[in-house]
Amino acid sequence: MSNLGKFTVTKQGFGAMGLSHNYGHADEAESLQTLARVIELGINFIDTANVYGNGHNEELVGRAIKGHRDRLIIASKVGIVGGSESQEGAEGKRVNNAPAYTRLQVEKSLKRLGVEQIDLYYLHRIDSSLPIEEAIGGLVRLKEEGKIGSIGLSEATADTIRRAHAVHPITALQSEYSLWTRDVESEILPTVRELGIGFVPFSPLGRGFLAGASAPVDDQDVRHKHPRFQEEAVKVNAARRAIIEDIAQRLKATSAQVALAWVLSKGTVPIPGTRHVKHLESNWAANDLVLEADVVAELEEAFPLGTTVGARFPETAPAQGPS
Repeated sequence: MSNLGKFTVTKQGFGAMGLSHNYGHADEAESLQTLARVIELGINFIDTANVYGNGHNEELVGRAIKGHRDRLIIASKVGIVGGSESQEGAEGKRVNNAPAYTRLQVEKSLKRLGVEQIDLYYLHRIDSSLPIEEAIGGLVRLKEEGKIGSIGLSEATADTIRRAHAVHPITALQSEYSLWTRDVESEILPTVRELGIGFVPFSPLGRGFLAGASAPVDDQDVRHKHPRFQEEAVKVNAARRAIIEDIAQRLKATSAQVALAWVLSKGTVPIPGTRHVKHLESNWAANDLVLEADVVAELEEAFPLGTTVGARFPETAPAQGPS
């Protein structure tokens, strides 16, 4: 088990985004089956957001957690303005942390999730037009009213984290972190560790690439637009992925398990996501895979910080923190 502020969470959480968003068509029955298996395995930390599937993801999670709420920690997010459900009150902005907007959205999220309180509520992206102190102040009021249990940030800079934490203790920072995205190691990880803030890596498997995925096949899969999934980038990055595959073969594990074990070795709480029960079970087994120091060094030598070919997101994506 791991600690995120007052919460005791499993070594891995579960990222629900892909069950209704981003990676092409998702079968709802299969998604619910996967969420049921998440709970059966004892995973107690489930992550969603108001913008995923235009509210559908929170509704899906809400259906799955009925009858299990008392043993689960539910995280959601606000701030990225996407589909119609998140546009109301956004005033034409792509990222909105205004307290009035946050209040409007949290009420919708509570209803979709079917809960009285969201345990961990993140600012999904940071609104550069609003002082972070004002944004956090709005979340503090929601916490005082019992609508949220704790406050998190996602994709924030070290300075923003410090300023936010000075207003109210931040429970967790969520940012992308994996073997092919190690940018947080320079400033972000030292900052959160100094301040006692938990770190929650999203996309710990590089959107599936480190587990073996290459070119997406579904026309609706957003990875078609991602620079790292373009043909030339895949060719170069796959040559280094072969190191993971070689280590996996030596350890009688899967590439996904090796990649996850590396993230787990950094004292973080990753939230891998999948639509398939067999992949979920395989990912969960990474908890028992201990990488020796020489293996960690071999992996890191293959993926030096900042050398992955291709940007993390398309240019049209909402503003990110460290890239």
